[in-house]
Amino acid sequence: MTADRSTRRRTLKGVIVTLVVLVAVIVGGLGYVYARLNGNLSGIDINAQLGSHRPHDVDNGSEDILVLGSDSRSGANAKYGRSSGARSDTAMVVHIYHGHTKASVVSIPRDTLVDRPACTDDKGRTVQGDRSAMFNSAYEAGGPACAVKTVERMTDVRMDHYVEVDFTGFKKLIDELGGVKVTTTRAIHDKDSHLTLGPGTHTLDGEQSLGLVRTRHAIGDGSDLGRIQLQQAFIKALIHQVRGIGLFSDPKKLFDLADTATKAITPDSGLDSVDELIGFAGGFKDLSAGDVTMVTLPVKYDPANPNRVVPLQPGARTVWQALRQDRPIPKSATKGSAGDTGDATGVISGG
Repeated sequence: MTADRSTRRRTLKGVIVTLVVLVAVIVGGLGYVYARLNGNLSGIDINAQLGSHRPHDVDNGSEDILVLGSDSRSGANAKYGRSSGARSDTAMVVHIYHGHTKASVVSIPRDTLVDRPACTDDKGRTVQGDRSAMFNSAYEAGGPACAVKTVERMTDVRMDHYVEVDFTGFKKLIDELGGVKVTTTRAIHDKDSHLTLGPGTHTLDGEQSLGLVRTRHAIGDGSDLGRIQLQQAFIKALIHQVRGIGLFSDPKKLFDLADTATKAITPDSGLDSVDELIGFAGGFKDLSAGDVTMVTLPVKYDPANPNRVVPLQPGARTVWQALRQDRPIPKSATKGSAGDTGDATGVISGG
């Protein structure tokens, strides 16, 4: 196996560890403060809002999790700009295969045009559907349940769980870790994400890290595809940082990180306790880094609007069919996809 391939696979495992499993592993060593940590978790009853009209729940031992990064502009997030509501800035479908020894992660670009179904929001109101809507508008229109319903409609894959991370929680988690060390191969200046970095090695604090994973206009063609590439590289650096700070030898550091991490996420009601998180993560805690793959949903630029993308067929159908059948995603599925091009690859690396 080449060094590049090995590094990439470590990065892919990091997606899951960082957003879900890391929280469970951390709190797992803190049984004496379960009550406090449980108080940090507030779940969303997705199943109640979605009802029974959903894809068939395949009982084959596999699991599918929708992981969203929310760009809500309310509360402490208001400093990042005005918006009529929150949108899903980052979206990944994590598929854990039967036996829990392999996983695939599919990133969905926020600019993807989809047919958004009618939804019921968290106040019980009906939200009308929309044709050719941006994928991330589903969360804005109807909240987490609408985002899940949109994903299930476009994939015909039932989501077993949902996990959300917001701007402020992400920042605090990075700051609690002491920052993340990265090396940039060229300057990055994005006025929209408030990030300015010169070439070289930097230790990014929470604010800078948030700027990096939100950057899109300073890299590539300004679409979400370049940002996804930056996010994947950042996760690699983040996992490297976590492994190097000796969490379990410092009880106070461990508790502070667990406290921050459980405040940073909003899970579905099936994962809204420390015990449930640990039980969920325990099912695939031994997942080998070499058995995790990651792809971006195959897309092409919309001929009517180069700032938007549309699913590339038959590749997109092949990706979702593979997950439904609990089979590996064939490499041919992403051939010709715009998500595999661009100049964002290699711009940053772990410090």
